Amino acid sequence: MTKALFPDLIVNGELVPHSSVAAEVQNHHAPSGKPGLAWRKAAKAIAVRTLLLQEAQQRGLETAPQEVAPGQVETKEEALIRGLLQEAIVPKAPSEDDIHQEWQKDPQRFRAPPLWEVSHILIACDPRDKEATETAQLKAVKITKQAQANPKAFANLAKEVSDCGSKSEGGFLGQLSPGDTVPEFEQILHGLSEGQITSEPMLTRYGYHIVRLDAVAWGETLPFESVRHKIADALEKAAWTKAAQSYVARLIEAAEISGADLKQP
Repeated sequence: MTKALFPDLIVNGELVPHSSVAAEVQNHHAPSGKPGLAWRKAAKAIAVRTLLLQEAQQRGLETAPQEVAPGQVETKEEALIRGLLQEAIVPKAPSEDDIHQEWQKDPQRFRAPPLWEVSHILIACDPRDKEATETAQLKAVKITKQAQANPKAFANLAKEVSDCGSKSEGGFLGQLSPGDTVPEFEQILHGLSEGQITSEPMLTRYGYHIVRLDAVAWGETLPFESVRHKIADALEKAAWTKAAQSYVARLIEAAEISGADLKQP
């Protein structure tokens, strides 16, 4: 069925198994009812990977797999591609002028971390439990409406209904800095103004939260010398990405490929 629907993918005379493209399809989104679009995206990705592996083999590279996360090791193919890119791509390091000009574009981008004073009400649930999550959401919506209707009673409401140990303090969590909480809770704080209560309960891995931002102190703008290395790293990464894209484009231009159109965005 698959072979009849989609053409063979051939890269420089190498026939890529349909099973390789089919396995890649799950990594590419496509509108419902349009499986062909996901297949085409997957075919492009596999074609590029095949090109890189062919180039690594032509260069006779042998790169040992490395651990990329605790308990997670690269595949042999991933290691070969990494080794190829490390050898083939040597982007130009940014000059001091480049770094300083990037900082001058908007020094306000580089600030010390903010400090938040936060109170919350937690309606605990395990998001993996659909029934418990739905029940918690209904309760949290009701409590949010109560908090919005009478903001001054937030602390008393927290003492009555919150499932967090902070309920004894009226839901007060104290002062928080970036990294002190789970990312999804921190994201809530970035979206609030001082004194604001969330307009709807927000779900994290612990359950639903009704959050009040009691106060916020935004960090001072940092001097150039304290952020120079951060800017240099960002510029180097951007230069590497641009160089990698150019390198892959050159491989595509020189290749003979059928079954995937890599010259279309």
